[in-house]
Amino acid sequence: MAKLGVLTFHRCINYGSFWQTRCLVHGLRSLGTDPVILDHQSTRVTRAEWRCAMQPLLPARTARPDIPLYASKIRKFQSALASLPTSASFALDDPAGAEECDILVVGSDEVWNFRHPWYGGCSLFYGDGLAAKKKVSYAATFGNHPAANGLEPYWAERLRNFDGISVRDENSRAIIEKEVGREAILVLDPCLQFPETISFGPNASAPRPYMAVYGHSFPSWFQNAVRLWAGARSLPLVSVGYRNEWADEQWLDAGPYEFAAWMAGAEAVATNFFHGCVFSLLNSKPFVTALSDYRSNKIADLARTAGAERHVMSQETRPAEYEAVLAEGLDPAIIHRLAELRRQSRIYLTDVLA
Repeated sequence: MAKLGVLTFHRCINYGSFWQTRCLVHGLRSLGTDPVILDHQSTRVTRAEWRCAMQPLLPARTARPDIPLYASKIRKFQSALASLPTSASFALDDPAGAEECDILVVGSDEVWNFRHPWYGGCSLFYGDGLAAKKKVSYAATFGNHPAANGLEPYWAERLRNFDGISVRDENSRAIIEKEVGREAILVLDPCLQFPETISFGPNASAPRPYMAVYGHSFPSWFQNAVRLWAGARSLPLVSVGYRNEWADEQWLDAGPYEFAAWMAGAEAVATNFFHGCVFSLLNSKPFVTALSDYRSNKIADLARTAGAERHVMSQETRPAEYEAVLAEGLDPAIIHRLAELRRQSRIYLTDVLA
């Protein structure tokens, strides 16, 4: 077997980051490789992660009763992360101690996003300082760094050293093809590419019907429309992972496996997070989403790629459109589109792992 080193944001206290890491590792193993997560460590990053996990709604401070719940959520993430195959630890800013591997796989996640609050501009994710016979990316993204802002030659030159480049959104593909002068293959997020690797653990069945709310800082017009739709069906709104006062119930300390089960068991989903849309799509759940400044590139491009533009709501969207999208479920054309993208993504992986 070829030994693969996966380089991503595996220690984020974030459901999407955990699941895309786990799905990619287990998916690569199913393709006949021996993947290990390159375990970069940084005291600075750990502090930032924990601060964000304990105070996710800044500038609004976390209410005192919520603090032990968010702390419990962190512990569940630590337990889940302990089950992932990792290399010996090395310093994020000094990767000389990192294990050598046959193939370095960078991604998924916002590994090339200069605007990421604590990983932005980290040259490790551009392949610097890592020994590998081959460097490729899988479903990497520049996040909310727009293609119009370009890419400095320093970073472009490092990406030219990659043997294969794949991204998960059109914004990132435009940056690679214009600024790096390389072809970038559009592939699926690992959760969509390898949905069979997602496990729910015990007690996965839901006690009653509900609508899942995932994200935070939703605009008031979106809150009102979702409450109107759910209220007409007597569906309680259950906010998972973050406090949303407009929801009926809060489940703040859900771990990553509990999150996956809760999203799979929902009647419908309201989200403004990228992986809220991803988990809705992979579970064929009706969902609505709203764009935010930080996630607009990711969500809008995912919707276009999957043919799910109708699920992206705006302030002008009428209640009848919420009704049509949420009551009818996913268009079968979306399922077919994802199947085709899954085939294309597998071809890319097969080629670069050869």
